[in-house]
Formats: sequence, structure tokens, C-alpha cells
Amino acid sequence: MHEKSILSNGLRVFTSAMPHTRSVSMMVCLRSAPRYERDSEAGISHFVEHLCFKGTKRRPSSTELCETIERVGGIINGGTDKESTVYWIKVARSNFPLALDVLSDMVQHPLFAQNDVEKERQIILEEIKMTNDSPQQRVDLLIDELIWPDQPLGRDIAGSVDTVRSLSLETMAGYWKRHYTADNAVVSVAGDVEHAEVVGQLADGFAHWGGEGKRDGTAAQNQQEAPRFHLEYRDTEQVHLALAVRGLSAVDPNRFALDLVNVALGEGMSSRLFVGVREKRGLAYDVHSYISRFLDSGAMIIYAGVDPSRVEDALLAVLDELARLREPLPEAELNKAKEMIKGHLLLGLEDSRAVASWVGRQELLLGRILTVDDIIAAVDAVTSADTGRVAQELLVSEKLSLAVVGPIKEESRISKLLHL
Repeated sequence: MHEKSILSNGLRVFTSAMPHTRSVSMMVCLRSAPRYERDSEAGISHFVEHLCFKGTKRRPSSTELCETIERVGGIINGGTDKESTVYWIKVARSNFPLALDVLSDMVQHPLFAQNDVEKERQIILEEIKMTNDSPQQRVDLLIDELIWPDQPLGRDIAGSVDTVRSLSLETMAGYWKRHYTADNAVVSVAGDVEHAEVVGQLADGFAHWGGEGKRDGTAAQNQQEAPRFHLEYRDTEQVHLALAVRGLSAVDPNRFALDLVNVALGEGMSSRLFVGVREKRGLAYDVHSYISRFLDSGAMIIYAGVDPSRVEDALLAVLDELARLREPLPEAELNKAKEMIKGHLLLGLEDSRAVASWVGRQELLLGRILTVDDIIAAVDAVTSADTGRVAQELLVSEKLSLAVVGPIKEESRISKLLHL
């Protein structure tokens, strides 16, 4: 599926040949994320990512930088999550040298101009306000804070209003210098490419990228001995619920069993939550579950938007579905969940950007790459008994967390229901 080379400066380069495509996607993945931030620096990884799009010495504005790719029909973007930052460009095969030149330029030679810092500071502050104004996004932030209190995994990736206002140009430039180094990065290229050609071109574009800094991440604190609850009053038409149980890390061998439990619970219109909470009881329009997974922690989270007068009924219905999961999944339901996971995986990897991300992120975070066949084999190996065992270990009252945003004032009205 992929080939690997390591350049003389320590940069890891991966290519994934997809000769049936006419596109190439190139991605730079970096260990720059909230996990590596001090409390006073919260949001700095995200801020630096924004600044890398503001221009370079050769392309001294964000318009010029992005237009270089967009004028040939390509796509340029990036993103920061809680464990990494990525920059990517997708272009037609003939424009791969241009994509490589732009991407190498923006991660190695950002301008870090003071006027850009101040403009971007205001943009990020508006981004934070926009997130907080959305009840559904707000409840997502609150549930993370409950699961991982007072630690980077529980923080908003964008930081807080106070930290974003306090970050100086010098602080951000220093953070960039420590984290944006060849030994802290992975370059992943997927599409109609040949490995030797890519390595040869990358060796020119990244030949002078050096640096070696100290980058200690904060380990997750997973201790929880009692249910956690947070209510935030909002004058909204709906109550937004996020109910979580502690999950498994990205390297836990039982994670595939939990994935199957989650699919059965809340993925798709035939899931237990959709059928039981929406179709049978009419308690919610949107109800689903998903997995958050990190190197040393994880969670399974359920979201529902419900009428304020029916919030107790909805929460009890969700908890009932959780409790029922402690019984092993019936074979028919287990097999359906397996086929859903495998189908989503195979369909998702038809795109060159998805393949580049699949390889680059695994190498960056795990130091190894599971192939599609590896994942399929692991999923197929899960038994019905495995799902029951994992669910019984995780679906217990003391590991529950519940965040609520909406027109509810009496905490006891909700918190008294929080048990399995």
C-alpha cells in the first residue's frame, strides 16, 4: 500500500501509489497540538497553523499563497486536532511539483508578520465566539471538559479568549521553531506517483529543514470514580445532551470490539439509538454516537437534541440502550456492524487525500501503519462475547459524564437519572 524513505535530516516520507487516479494529494503532518501546549499557551498550535497560511517571503500574502494552488483547480487546506496539525494540497497529477513547492514553503518559511498576528487574533476570537454561540458545538466542548478536566485533551483546540489575547508573536515564533522540524514531521503523498520521483523532489524542497526541539506531551488523566454532570442554561428551543462513557485508546487491542458496539448503538438509521429513541419514541430528530480516540485515552459519546419537556424521557431511553449493550451483540447485529465498518473504510479510502491522511497520521502518532487488510482482519476477529465483555467493563455508572445545554435550570432534575 505504501513505500517509505527517511531523508538525511530525519524527515519521514511515505508514498501510496494510486495509478487509477489523476490526482495527487500531499500532506505534512506535525506533532503540534494542544497535547504539547502549556496551559498559558492554550490555542497556540491552532494560531500558528493559521499564521502559516498568511504568506511566506516568496508569496507574501494569504491570497497569493492560496491562489497559486486554486488557479490550477487545486485545493489547499489544513487543520489542528488535539494530537496533530496537518497541511494538505490536492492537485491534478501534472501540478504535483507546484503543490510540493507551496507546501514546503509555507511550513518552513512563514512570515510571522506582526500585522498578520493581530488580524488573525481577531479572526480566532470570532471563531471561539461562533463555537460558543452554537449550542450543539458548545455541548461538544463541555463533554470533553468533563471527560478530561484540567488537561489539554479537554480544552478547546482554539484555546480561550484570554490565552488567544495573550499570545505574543515571539511566543508563537518560538513554538513554531520547536515543533516545525523535520524530525517532528511526516510527509505523506498519495495518488498517481512513483516513490523515487517523490523522494527526489522532496529532497530538494525539504533539504534544509532541520531543527530539533524538546516537545513533551501531557499524558491523559483517566481516573474517574463517580458520574460527572454539567448544566449550562441557554434560552434555546431544544436541550442538547452529550452523554459519554470512558473509552479505549488508539492502541488498545479491544478498540475494535468497542467500535462494533458503537456502530450497533448509534451509527446509521438502523442503529439502536435511532430506532429506539427516534423511530419508536419520537424523542429526538438527531441522535447518534461516535468514538473519540487518542494515544492514551478515549471515549464513546452520544449526542441528542430533544424537547425541554421530554429531556428526562430521552435521557432514560438513551441510558436504557446503553444498559442493553452489556449483553453480547447477537450474531446478526454483530455481522451487520462489521460490514458497516469495512464498507465505510473501503469507500473512504477511494480518495487520494484520505489515503495520504491514513498513512501520515498513523506514522506520526503510532510509529507504525496498519493496512486496510490489518483492520479488516482485526474487525472480523471480534466475537459476540468480546463485545459483551468490553461493554460490561466500560458501561458502568461511575464512568458516565453528561453535559447539557438548554433551557433547564434544575440540576437535580437531570443528575438524579445519571446511572446505569
